[in-house]
Amino acid sequence: MTQRINVAQFAPEAYKAFIAVEEFLAGSELPHSTIELIKLRASQINGCAFCVDMHSRDAKKAGESDERLWHTAVWRESPLFTPAERAALALTEEATRLADREAVPDAVWQEAAEHYSKPQLAALVVAVAMINAWNRIGVTTRLTPGS
Repeated sequence: MTQRINVAQFAPEAYKAFIAVEEFLAGSELPHSTIELIKLRASQINGCAFCVDMHSRDAKKAGESDERLWHTAVWRESPLFTPAERAALALTEEATRLADREAVPDAVWQEAAEHYSKPQLAALVVAVAMINAWNRIGVTTRLTPGS
């Protein structure tokens, strides 16, 4: 596959705004490992090979184990995630698959709210929204790992 367009080159102001949101997330109270798991899981769901590759590598560099990275796709069946991470992954899946359902279920939101403060919940929502936006850019423009 050949990349169709370089969004950063032709929409630099939009790209800068995306980077500003990523900087916000990096400085948020949400644990870095949780952010990477969110990004990886949403990217798996959305079929963004570029983002799956990037966030697997980023998580690995940040100390994430191979086993947890492999298990992210099957987190519900895996014993390797904390209750808080499970809540974040559940919310990520629900918010990523909006077209498949009417809304994010209250039970999923409540579970996340039991594990995260309001600032962390806000960052969690922003992180899910951002990775979904990045995935749509990556898939639409045919970004490939290493490009």
